Amino acid sequence: MDDDLVFLLDTNPILRCEVLNMRDGVHEINKNREQCGEFYNLYEKMRLYPTKFFEYTRMPISTFDYILSKISDKITKEDTNFRKSISPKEKLFITLRFLSTGTPFRALAYSFRMGKSTLASIVHETCRVLWTELVPIHMPIPTEQRLKAIAEDFEATWNFPHCIGAIDGKHCEIKKPPKSGSAHWSYKKRNTIVMPAVADAKRRFIAVEVGGRGKQSDGGTFVASKLYKLIEQNKYKVPMPKRLANSDVVVSFVLVGDEAYPLKHYLMRPYPERVLNNERKNFNIRLSTARQTIECAFGILTCKWRILLKPIETNRKNALSIIKAVCILHNVVMDLNVDVDLDIDHMLSNPPINENQNYQRNLGVNNNPSRRAKNVRIKFTNYFWEQFLRM
Repeated sequence: MDDDLVFLLDTNPILRCEVLNMRDGVHEINKNREQCGEFYNLYEKMRLYPTKFFEYTRMPISTFDYILSKISDKITKEDTNFRKSISPKEKLFITLRFLSTGTPFRALAYSFRMGKSTLASIVHETCRVLWTELVPIHMPIPTEQRLKAIAEDFEATWNFPHCIGAIDGKHCEIKKPPKSGSAHWSYKKRNTIVMPAVADAKRRFIAVEVGGRGKQSDGGTFVASKLYKLIEQNKYKVPMPKRLANSDVVVSFVLVGDEAYPLKHYLMRPYPERVLNNERKNFNIRLSTARQTIECAFGILTCKWRILLKPIETNRKNALSIIKAVCILHNVVMDLNVDVDLDIDHMLSNPPINENQNYQRNLGVNNNPSRRAKNVRIKFTNYFWEQFLRM
């Protein structure tokens, strides 16, 4: 042993104790993980009480088991001669606890009796696997038939025909990246990543794209997104224009967004307040009602996965994995369960307000819409007004 290190250990009893405890790579506190760790003390007992299991993991036992069956092979590690590997179910249990509470890695490490870096690597690995393994099943690239089905749901549920999704962006706060300056700042002077997303009529995510800079508006993020490029290049399977019900009017299938988004023939936004009349007010109401699905989807997401209610204390790459993981978990839970979470019930009874609306209204990304886009909006406006007059 180096003479300087020997001297340091001799003069610092606390450091000496730490080094002796860590000689085999495991701290003394963590050696009794199977007796005192949170997973070993709670997991099997909680499975006897479904309500408690739901409160802890934010999902029913059946959903946990389903997810585990899909990712188990990808997060299984071989035992070594020196230590027993951590089981896939413990890894998933730890990850769900982190995502549902946002508890810091250091605090969870003490609770589960393992090293902080070990626990962090488990969470990051599991988040990446959740996304890659579950996206093809629960957030696949939508086909034309799928988009037509979504449009039927919007018309039946939200009274807006030919709507293939509601679009908006969410700011997810992160730790400031090194040497980033103000590139990731949102308008509230926080370091954020923007997540543009599209939701269907049932508040499921059709598409998410994580990584926009917080300083960008929702409209600016959309124009820089892959979704925008796919639609502009006719590679997104948007159905061909079709006649509206009980009418001779043929109109495009569209996304609906707020004032931050550009007016396109495939993307409807509200009329500005300065030009409103009764017909346009009626259109804005119908559009706003349909657009609440994405606001509610974001509300459900943050109510259930509370890691999004605070800054994500990781580097940017791992933050992206965490955000994508909670999005795909949102879809899995929505697909498999009728959610009875009281926080979510309250949120659905009180839909969230778009807090970015006033800030983004005058950003200038919506200038000079095409004549084609204006004509599509006029067709919807006239159709909705005719329906209103018949009531």
